[in-house]
Amino acid sequence: MKTNRKMGIYVDAVNVTMNGGFGLRYDILRKFATRDGSVANRLNVYLAYDKERSKKDANYRNKTNRFCEVLRDFEYKVIERPVQHYTDSDTGEKVTKSTVDLDMAVDMLKHADFLDKLLLLTSNGSYVRVVKALQDKGCRVELVGFDNVSSSLKKEVDMYISGYMLPGLLPIKSPYNWGEIGSRVRGVCYDFSHDDGYGFLRYLVKMDEHLWITDSRFEDSPYKTVFAHVSQFEKDFDTSFLPSRELIFEFDLVENDKGLVAEEIELVSAP
Repeated sequence: MKTNRKMGIYVDAVNVTMNGGFGLRYDILRKFATRDGSVANRLNVYLAYDKERSKKDANYRNKTNRFCEVLRDFEYKVIERPVQHYTDSDTGEKVTKSTVDLDMAVDMLKHADFLDKLLLLTSNGSYVRVVKALQDKGCRVELVGFDNVSSSLKKEVDMYISGYMLPGLLPIKSPYNWGEIGSRVRGVCYDFSHDDGYGFLRYLVKMDEHLWITDSRFEDSPYKTVFAHVSQFEKDFDTSFLPSRELIFEFDLVENDKGLVAEEIELVSAP
């Protein structure tokens, strides 16, 4: 499906990496962002870069260069912003700071005049007012995050989805492709009966424009549902928190005489 809609991707790379997004696949991110046929008009990755460290640490310098080269292959623009070091006069504590937040916010507001949709990757709640301003300009704002994502930011955007839920966005140990029998996937426990000791997990199998159809019984839904017995959760996990759409689980898809079931269910992210 092709449309005339233009969209932009804006990633705070260090924030994402430090909050669960290590190993993020930027090619998969682009596919997700354009899942509805939108054209990727701006693809900006903001990187806080420590120039002083790069002079002394060859490994840091080389990793950063490789990271930038890979992103250029996927047509992302890497915007480096220097890390500043200073000492707090009151506490004597050494502090590091960069202008990534400010620069990314300013760019989004400027670019909103010729974009229909923006995809934001960060956990930082300071973007709440920026999101409101973007929406006032008529832009749809979507958010992808991993850990420690601001609850206020989740509520303000037009759509939030955990990056853990997106097939292929983060590496996962499995010899099978995501969604195949025997593969390991991630999802949420949206229904659970404490009296019966079982519930159901929902996981995403394809990235398209129908993410809002969460009920897997509908033909157009990109989600599937799998049976989950209490015995398959980690021994130290408190199932009283279930059901929950905030907790992200990783599990094996196994088929037996009762159908599709989840095994080896592990908690990977919680608010």
